[in-house]
Amino acid sequence: MSRIDETRPFLPVQIAVMTVSDTRDPATDKSGDTLVERLTGAGHVLVARAIVKDDQAAITDQLRAWISDPAVDVVISTGGTGLTGRDVTPEAFEGVYEKRIDGFGEMFRTLSYAKIGTSSLQSRATGGVAGGTYLFALPGSPSACRDGWDLILQYQLDNRFRPCNLVEIMPRLQEHHP
Repeated sequence: MSRIDETRPFLPVQIAVMTVSDTRDPATDKSGDTLVERLTGAGHVLVARAIVKDDQAAITDQLRAWISDPAVDVVISTGGTGLTGRDVTPEAFEGVYEKRIDGFGEMFRTLSYAKIGTSSLQSRATGGVAGGTYLFALPGSPSACRDGWDLILQYQLDNRFRPCNLVEIMPRLQEHHP
């Protein structure tokens, strides 16, 4: 059984939030707002936020900028994970991954199935690692952002979560680099 070990100190993680959309702006970005509220409410630090057009090169460029920034530990995106022609977020993420975290997308879809049934198969939520930075892509609805954070990321980005979590292995993510 997993749990939060209150005897361990909480370690805040530095997170960047990317909204992928051709139509949203800072005033209408409810999904980005949901992620920011959740992560800061949990005690983490929002270090950057951007709205990027549904364009694979633009998404990749923003990811590479944040991966190379030592102030960013984690990138969480919202939007562009569906099946339409403009949905290219997973392809952009795949283009920068050094390693995929297959279980993230699998778990997201499993948890979504409990709420939206077989419609969950339309999600291409994905996770991975590049340059020592965790990368997670969630669907573009506030509900999907709540589910991704509340049911998965809030635990895996909390170093007190037992039996294990993603934070405790962060120092080892670049062991293969000189």
